[in-house]
Amino acid sequence: MPEKPVKPLQRRWEALPACQDSAAFDFSVMTYNILSQELLQDNAYLYRHCNPSVLPWEYRLPNLLAEIQQYNADIVCLQEVQEDHYENQIKPALQALGYQCEYKRRTGRKPDGCAVIFKASRLSLLSSNPIEFFRPGDALLDRDNVGLVVLLQPNDTAAPSDPSAFICVANTHLLYNPRRGDVKLAQLAILLAEIKRLSRLPDGSTCPVLLCGDFNSTPWSPLYSFLTTGCLEYQGLQIGMVSGQENSPRGQRLLTSPIWSHGLGINSRCEYKPTAESSSSSPTAVEGAISNLTVEDVANKAAAAKRARIEHGLKLQSSYQHRLAPDGRPEITTCHSRTAMTVDYILYTPDVTPPPSLPGGRGLQLLGRLSLVDQSAVEEVNGLPNQHHSSDHLPLLARFRLGR
Repeated sequence: MPEKPVKPLQRRWEALPACQDSAAFDFSVMTYNILSQELLQDNAYLYRHCNPSVLPWEYRLPNLLAEIQQYNADIVCLQEVQEDHYENQIKPALQALGYQCEYKRRTGRKPDGCAVIFKASRLSLLSSNPIEFFRPGDALLDRDNVGLVVLLQPNDTAAPSDPSAFICVANTHLLYNPRRGDVKLAQLAILLAEIKRLSRLPDGSTCPVLLCGDFNSTPWSPLYSFLTTGCLEYQGLQIGMVSGQENSPRGQRLLTSPIWSHGLGINSRCEYKPTAESSSSSPTAVEGAISNLTVEDVANKAAAAKRARIEHGLKLQSSYQHRLAPDGRPEITTCHSRTAMTVDYILYTPDVTPPPSLPGGRGLQLLGRLSLVDQSAVEEVNGLPNQHHSSDHLPLLARFRLGR
């Protein structure tokens, strides 16, 4: 039986007040989990509500490409991009639209990965850094999720030699399993450490950061709060509560301290630990630190280790409110037969004017975003995917200003 015709979801542009800056670089960013065809087929029970005619790749691909072209973003972060479809269809189609494409497939024998694409006319690639979360022999980091971090420079920058006129863009798809918040936090620590390394400027400050992707975590969950506040006190926190995907998770296992192994080389501030090689470059400083260490210092270090706290130094903010005006209904970014919630984000470092004595401070100003919808709106269009929307996720789109 043919599917009853439905209208596309109604999404409107929400403009935000902005400061005038004639020298600014304005650009748009989209993040979109496009639903790998193999994963769709492997999890067919999630799509029983769909008319079978809207599920084949031959039907979905033109819709997905048309959506990307319609929104015309300067930077696009895609997740669940199947490698064969990427190489044979998606990449050539996007290159024909003027995009440059970077891609990282998941490890193991997984068929899909993450892509960061950007308009070559507007931005230039300075570096592309694929990240694998899998660590051989590490019982916690035994999953095949990946990330991709790129450094981009605006082409029309008024000061091409300005080292802070960069944008660090990170894209990831964290582990889905709602009961493994420990794995998600360890994966995030690796990603944040790499972002910190790549975004650090010569004066010690950081260039603007965009962190996009499917985090398989809900707004105001402990993982989301960690991202947006820079700190998580996790003493007594159940592993199944970290992501907020389940209201009453099965199992009572608590996060242990430390969450990840010291052997990972990442400290509790989600930064790479100095290597012996880099430490030896200033032996007097190291020797001085050791000789001045008191019993009280050692005790304080031990207490800090027991405090069960992780931090990161990025001042990240979400480009969405996560609730719809005027009544606070939850926004959703994904919906299938099992769930409807927000798990996709465009996070950014906002423009903060620092005191004159501090370096850096350049960030991004949010100019607007494409509105999201609530669960009832999706149900009215036969759920996701449907004849107009060919993924079980919705694309997020935001516009930013990089000041000069």
